[in-house]
Amino acid sequence: MLGGRSWEDWIAQYSAAHQHPVNRLLHTLGIPMIALALLLAPALLVWPSWWVLPAGLFATGWIFQFLGHAVEGKPPEFFRDYRFLLVGLRWWWSKVNGT
Repeated sequence: MLGGRSWEDWIAQYSAAHQHPVNRLLHTLGIPMIALALLLAPALLVWPSWWVLPAGLFATGWIFQFLGHAVEGKPPEFFRDYRFLLVGLRWWWSKVNGT
């Protein structure tokens, strides 16, 4: 999955593409929104009327991502390599945990 690269290498490349403070802030907010939406999606099988919560989180999280990249002036890394979708989550986790 990591293509012979360490998590540190992946995160370093991800961080290099996310330098603008507004982009970093929008990713810091948007990434957990997307992750939470995905975690809540199975609950829709039990409570289908709650669809607006995960849908809203998911859409808003992605809007934040793309607005951040508009400010940064660079396309998202996952346009070049889909694995950056997971690296983004790992980047966020290391940022909030200080690791």
